Amino acid sequence: ATADPLKAFADVDVALLLGAFPRLKGMERKDLLAKNNDIFRTTGKAIDQVAKKSVKVVVVGNPCNTNALTCMKNAPSIPKENFTCLTRLDQNRAKSQLAAKLGVSVSQISNVIIWGNHSGTQFPDARHASVTINGARQSLTDALSDDAWVKSDFISTVQQRGAAVIKARGLSSAMSAAKAIGDHARDWWFGTKEGEFTSMGVISDGSYNIPAGIIYSFPVIYVLMIRHNTFLVNFFFIPC
Repeated sequence: ATADPLKAFADVDVALLLGAFPRLKGMERKDLLAKNNDIFRTTGKAIDQVAKKSVKVVVVGNPCNTNALTCMKNAPSIPKENFTCLTRLDQNRAKSQLAAKLGVSVSQISNVIIWGNHSGTQFPDARHASVTINGARQSLTDALSDDAWVKSDFISTVQQRGAAVIKARGLSSAMSAAKAIGDHARDWWFGTKEGEFTSMGVISDGSYNIPAGIIYSFPVIYVLMIRHNTFLVNFFFIPC
């Protein structure tokens, strides 16, 4: 173990950035951003200096979209698409809500989308989701037949789930976050399943009329490619 970022990130393939300065009582948002700007500026510079140029960076510490952007901006030698932030936790929460509503396993739900930030402003989207029942895959919204719930309670429950967990147990959902980090990293490393996409905070290229250059959660697929005898996993935006 080390507290020296130049040692911690030396020659790494994957960097999972879990920690960030928490928002304390009475703290203004600008103060929180300033604290984390210092942390992720230092982290980005260290990654730029000593990590592999192919390093995959997953930012978990909140505000993760902003922190990922700060880290990316301070690591100019690393491809911008190699910086991501975690919205898989929100996607997993959305799938859990939908599975509970239908009375099926979470594994039967696919292609739920989280748009935007990992915050209360995110937009959980079930319009393109599907559910597999008795071996047959069908539209999830058709299976639910409850459009009002999908457009109201479903969205607000997912948006506020993190706060609800903290209120109920006095702690954040650490194990759920750990599971989501594993899911995120697995899909990035090995590629998404055929016919499925995942939600991930990535650098916008202007798709869906989202301003280019910001870190935003989109539906993406990761495809294993071979280039110059090297295995690469590249992401592509999903047309919705």
